[in-house]
Amino acid sequence: MHQQVRTPTSPWFSLIILLGLTLACSFVMQFMVIGIDWLVYGPAEGLATANGSLNVYTDRALSLYALLASGTLGAFLLPSLILQYIERHHVYLHQQFQRKEVYLLAVVFLFAFGPSMQLLSELNAQLALPDSMQALESWMKGQEDNMASLTERVIMVDSIPLLLLNIIVMALLPAIAEEFYFRGSILHIAKRMVHNDHIAIWLTAIIFSAIHLQFYGFLPRLFLGAMFGYMYIWTRNIWVPVLGHFVNNATVTILAYYYASQGRTYEELQRYENYSIFVYLGSFILAVGIAYGFYTLTHKQRKLNGERLDQNMDIR
Repeated sequence: MHQQVRTPTSPWFSLIILLGLTLACSFVMQFMVIGIDWLVYGPAEGLATANGSLNVYTDRALSLYALLASGTLGAFLLPSLILQYIERHHVYLHQQFQRKEVYLLAVVFLFAFGPSMQLLSELNAQLALPDSMQALESWMKGQEDNMASLTERVIMVDSIPLLLLNIIVMALLPAIAEEFYFRGSILHIAKRMVHNDHIAIWLTAIIFSAIHLQFYGFLPRLFLGAMFGYMYIWTRNIWVPVLGHFVNNATVTILAYYYASQGRTYEELQRYENYSIFVYLGSFILAVGIAYGFYTLTHKQRKLNGERLDQNMDIR
């Protein structure tokens, strides 16, 4: 009896499936939340406006959080899980066992690289387009202002219950959903297209940063996405970048709570600290050293596990 051999799925076809699932799941999840909200509170005027789809709910805290959570689940988590189920012959979400030190190094690296990330943010904030592209720049600033306004309304809270809710909705859910989607699915598909870990990591990081539509934070988010990509490639465990992503988001959420409880503003939270060149240089050198230790530790573990280190990550 002959065993049927499954033909590998084209990465472009996998990408089309993922994007189709993203549109479908997003629509269904958002439609359900908006429908329930309509039944409970009545229709919200201006829901279909270009920039007001979330702002109309700012006076309905529960509805706003439900929309944010459903957006995260529908756009990122459900499509990645369904794709993994459909294409079971591909291993999208590696979960290889890792030593505890790997998780600790991932977190320490984020804090060590913090000042360097801030410098990138400052450089990115000074972005100015030519006069011929003023319309585009105005649109970019408008998108940035809209996102900043919504973020301020959500994270600047001064009560413990809302802080815990923010940690779940703004840190935990995005960390799991976005890492499953970008590092688990997009990176895997990109790797099958280009057959190179580094190119796939940076392509995924570009998409990850661009999709947030916060152009004046593009550079720091780009490097953050690349960090998470290397964490995944080196450890072959999706939960390592999930932890890093969660710590990054949760830190901002907790800082926002602290500032709000002290009567300080969102603008003060966004204000950059001025460090000396030695701090930035030290941050970069320390982060590189931690990254090297991270790579060495995971390299040794893969060698002990008997994996072939002369090949890129298996992308069946």
